[in-house]
Amino acid sequence: MDAILKSQAEHLAREMGTRVTTLDDLNGLMRAMMTTARERMLNTEMDVHLGRRTETTVTDNPTPDAPTTNATERVSAAPKSRRNGHSQKTVSGDLGDLQLRTPRDRNGTFEPQLVATGPRRLDGFDEKILALYAKGLTTRDIQDIVKDLYGVEVSPARVSEITTDLDAEVTAWRTRRLEGVWPIVYLDGIVVHVRGENGRVSPHTMYVAIGVNLQGRKELLGLWLSEAEGPKFWLSCLTDLKSRGVSDMFVVCVDGLSGLPEAIRAAFPRTKVQLCIVHRVRAARKYVTDSDSREVAADLKTIYPSATVLEAEEARETFATKWDAKYPTIVRPWRATWADIVTRFEFPGAIRKAIYTTNALESVNRVIRTFTRNRKPYPNAGRARKLVYLAIHEASKTWTMPIVGWKAARNHFAIVFEGRMPTRPPN
Repeated sequence: MDAILKSQAEHLAREMGTRVTTLDDLNGLMRAMMTTARERMLNTEMDVHLGRRTETTVTDNPTPDAPTTNATERVSAAPKSRRNGHSQKTVSGDLGDLQLRTPRDRNGTFEPQLVATGPRRLDGFDEKILALYAKGLTTRDIQDIVKDLYGVEVSPARVSEITTDLDAEVTAWRTRRLEGVWPIVYLDGIVVHVRGENGRVSPHTMYVAIGVNLQGRKELLGLWLSEAEGPKFWLSCLTDLKSRGVSDMFVVCVDGLSGLPEAIRAAFPRTKVQLCIVHRVRAARKYVTDSDSREVAADLKTIYPSATVLEAEEARETFATKWDAKYPTIVRPWRATWADIVTRFEFPGAIRKAIYTTNALESVNRVIRTFTRNRKPYPNAGRARKLVYLAIHEASKTWTMPIVGWKAARNHFAIVFEGRMPTRPPN
């Protein structure tokens, strides 16, 4: 905004401040100003189209050989025509519905760029509806909020029309190429309820894969849906990642599903598997009475913070001596999966901290749960994938920083996985 225009805007704002007494008055005045401004711009477009005015384009980076003026002029090359009245068009935007008078020409060749012929919504309005949808709001909720904020009636059909455009986006996202090397990958599944073709609502598992890239930032790698969680389907998910370009994963963190470590090693034989310690502790406390729960958790905590595998094994046996008689179902799973519990001890502290839990997925699971609580069961599998993708995509906007301690972890990864870590510097 140049100085003259800024001064005029400030003067207008002072005038409005003395005349406007309510928020509705202000919104009404802003709508009138927006309508007038857009109609003026549409008429200017028509003048250019008819050759009655030159279209000025400001040169951002003039070269030394360019003319001394900062603008170049272009006369419209459209065939001779003339104005032919106006057509009414209603468009929705942040300020509500705007009634615009769009100019027409006799030849019917005028195609306005400011407000295209087809769309009935201004730029940015659909994104706001999608953002509300991604927060888990129902169509009725969105209708009420948009009506209160913008004074615009949004029908369920319009919301469906807006979200339908997501289908192509989701398909492109699900088939996109991925980077070849991922130092850390987290795998988890969460139960959602989906209505099947027979009309029955049944539990399905939404499989989620999140990777930490070479820059230490989280990225959602894939979403898959199945009626049950199992290692066979996980293997198909991992195969899908391979087909999209993933060639190596250093460490995969999982919650302890039986058979999942074997599926990971079948797809990526050199990958290390780390069971989530937090999930192990939670699983153990399910078998413990409330009176013993705190003490059992405190004793388990003596195992995984150990400095070495030997110390961890000694702490495990001490725990077993104390609790095995009373709770034999606790120690047995720890012994059975011990090889994948102590993977973290193969790495320095910076990496241990990053892989000992799948908490990186907890925020994603919370988004899905919140979204599910606010909605009825998903009407079908395709809609479930689309809506969960939208919810996570909204949440991932906060994934802008590397995970804590990433620089130290990356340096250790480069040493531990020498020859497998790409040599190109991180972006």
